[in-house]
Amino acid sequence: MPDKFSRRQFAKIVGLSAAGMATPGQSAEAKPGPAPRPAGGFPAGFLWGTATSSYQVEGAVNEDGRGPSIWDTFTRVAGKIEDGTNGDRANEHYHRYKDDIALIKELGCKAYRFSVAWPRVFPDGDGKPNPKGLDFYNRLIDELLTNGIEPWLTLYHWDLPQSLQDRFGGWRSAETCKAFGDYAAYVAQHLTDRVKNVFTLNESGRFVYFGYGIGIDAPGLVLSQAEVNQVRHNTALAHGLAVQAVRSSGRRGTRVGPAENIDACIPAIDTPENVRATEIALRELNASYLNVIMEGRYTDAFLKFAGPNAPKYTDAELKIISSPVDFLGLNIYAPQHYVLASDKGAGFSLLPIPKSFPHMNSDWLRVGPETIYWVPKLAAKIWKTGPIYISENGTSGDDQVRPDGKIYDTDRIMYLRNYLAQLQRATEEGVPVRGYFLWSLMDNFEWIYGLNKRFGLYHVNFDTQVRTPKLSASFYRNVIARNAAGV
Repeated sequence: MPDKFSRRQFAKIVGLSAAGMATPGQSAEAKPGPAPRPAGGFPAGFLWGTATSSYQVEGAVNEDGRGPSIWDTFTRVAGKIEDGTNGDRANEHYHRYKDDIALIKELGCKAYRFSVAWPRVFPDGDGKPNPKGLDFYNRLIDELLTNGIEPWLTLYHWDLPQSLQDRFGGWRSAETCKAFGDYAAYVAQHLTDRVKNVFTLNESGRFVYFGYGIGIDAPGLVLSQAEVNQVRHNTALAHGLAVQAVRSSGRRGTRVGPAENIDACIPAIDTPENVRATEIALRELNASYLNVIMEGRYTDAFLKFAGPNAPKYTDAELKIISSPVDFLGLNIYAPQHYVLASDKGAGFSLLPIPKSFPHMNSDWLRVGPETIYWVPKLAAKIWKTGPIYISENGTSGDDQVRPDGKIYDTDRIMYLRNYLAQLQRATEEGVPVRGYFLWSLMDNFEWIYGLNKRFGLYHVNFDTQVRTPKLSASFYRNVIARNAAGV
């Protein structure tokens, strides 16, 4: 894949630039109370977890009534997946879930974030549900609870039923949003007797632009900016409908919120004026999805910049989109923008990223540990959030199996140690981060990279399906046991 298509390419996603935008108003400041903590660690009760997604690990794509997804179709298109693989088999998690849950327990994790495959529950996306599909998630959840692991469910992690793409154009149509709301209600009705926390959509910022804007993700479309903005609006609407569905059909006390790959902005120099400029930038560069969810309106600067390409919407839709959430999930990997204050335009300028900027095994994954400090800190201030959870963080690595059969991924340990130290710094200052889900439990199908990029704490031999703990698994186990970053 060309380097210019980073996994989380945010500036183009939002369609904003620093030039020409009006300076938005001041944001309100959150005042979360700090949670109790032992000296030198994370707050007491901090939730440690790990994560996967359905298409990336389950396999069994043709079993027990599952319908095809857009990724089943997309991976069959020649040249779309770097190594020519697909998720047909993946990690065989559908059949090996008990063994994989044992790995989670071995780490000491108290939570597991997984996604439900929409086409496994509704093969056509709507209409008649598939009982055998739901049965799998019942078994998975029961096994997690038996092992003392809390299930955190994601309703959508990109495997849209192909039928909805064929009939309605996928997320181009509000019909798909309605189907998603019905699906969310069904899942909530049947699973929230045991699942207490639900994420709605994972990373609208990625799947909209990459799937509908530049065509390198499923469904592989290249639409106009106006159409892309409308698709993104529709996903925000789907989020709101899902929130309402969980409220109305789930058990009382079920919590729900988004999981978004926020466009990460960091002050280049820590001065009051640069921090304020970064706050403005974070709000504006997330104006077309996360901000409209949290505030219930599109910012004036976004609408001005979008002009005739702005999405079409009603006040009723904005009310649905802004249905109150119980927590905010942030997927944080790399800094996207370093920011300086400016006396022009929006009041901020975005600095170019030097070619020599350090990165991990994946070129897009720049190493900026301060990202996981600044982004939750500013997000809590801008949107007056309740609890924040880091719903994804981790890195690919050069995970070679050595002659002794072990994987010494000290590069991943370096990355995690430094990021977790910055996250601990944030919690020590009272930023309301209440949990962390490491991506990922094990190597899996990494979308357009196929099996070439490995993000797991456990190495997977995709021929034999043998899982082998990497050195980073021991590192993470120690962090969890100590409830501290270990620096």
